[in-house]
Amino acid sequence: MKYLVLAGFLFSLAACKGRQEKVKPVLEKITESVYASGFIKSSNQYEVFSTVNGIVKKRMVKEGDVVSKEDAILHVSDITARLQAENAHIAADNASQAANFRKLEELRLNIDEAKTKMDQDALQLRRQQHLWAQQIGSRSELEQRELAWKTSCNNYETARLHYAELQREISFNEKQALKNLEISRSLANDYTVKSEYSGKVYNMLIEEGEMVNTQQPVAVIGDAASFVLELQVDEYDIVRIQPQQKVIVSMDSYRGQVFEAVVTKVTPIMHERSKTFTVEARFLQAPPVLYPNLTCEANIIVAEKAKALIIPRSCLLDGGFVLSTNNEKMKVSTGLMDYEKVEVISGLKVNDFIIKPAP
Repeated sequence: MKYLVLAGFLFSLAACKGRQEKVKPVLEKITESVYASGFIKSSNQYEVFSTVNGIVKKRMVKEGDVVSKEDAILHVSDITARLQAENAHIAADNASQAANFRKLEELRLNIDEAKTKMDQDALQLRRQQHLWAQQIGSRSELEQRELAWKTSCNNYETARLHYAELQREISFNEKQALKNLEISRSLANDYTVKSEYSGKVYNMLIEEGEMVNTQQPVAVIGDAASFVLELQVDEYDIVRIQPQQKVIVSMDSYRGQVFEAVVTKVTPIMHERSKTFTVEARFLQAPPVLYPNLTCEANIIVAEKAKALIIPRSCLLDGGFVLSTNNEKMKVSTGLMDYEKVEVISGLKVNDFIIKPAP
């Protein structure tokens, strides 16, 4: 009975050994890639913010509309701003030189009168000096004429200074009032939210009658025809990513299809929470229809070799060994690898056979 059990065991072992699959390395192309997930976004896609707080009075556009730069997106109630602008306009008109012409004219007349008085006093002084030279008149009369002339000279100079000061003040007030008017008009314009770029309105985030603030986006706008892929790459793989690398893209919206893209930008900062880096890519041939925020999966090609000695990755043991036909471990050096295949650089030849380990 014991001999029968032993014979059965040897038969079973031999049968298992017979089912071992032999594998021969092959020369073929291998490509190594880095996996990344992400989403589609429109080129120049951005969120529109209002620079003022208020209630939305009117929406000028709707989702799907194409807008140009400086086109109005929505209008915020601006009654107070309009009143302030009107008040600034009134102040600017009142501060203008034209409005203050009479004040300047009055001082100009004062200057003319002061000059006339100064000239008359100067004439009287010369006459008195001439008489004094002929020993006519008194010293007191001469001194009085001199004092009158000096006083009229001072009055003339004072009138000129008053005129110049008023002119400077009016000019300053006019410029300041015009600047305040410009500021008020600018603030009034802020109540109309405009597009910064030409593109398509993908989303309106607020309705008429709702309150808008400077912290809340009101719309999403982006390029109508150009899209980019925004991919997230793990920190362990980011050092292998470079611009111009080829990208193979798949999307749930186009199941069973793959599209080619190229890396255009590697953002040099890691997201602290996800421990990933953002990598941007552009389609070489974009799908016919795309929308922002469509999800995608990508493989970024980091290396490829047209002719390499390849074995199934499942044949690799402990990261650097294979199983020979006599069930002995052999050390091999590996190179490129993907999910299914691995390149053998040394330790095997193209005519060698190895055993594929049982699952």
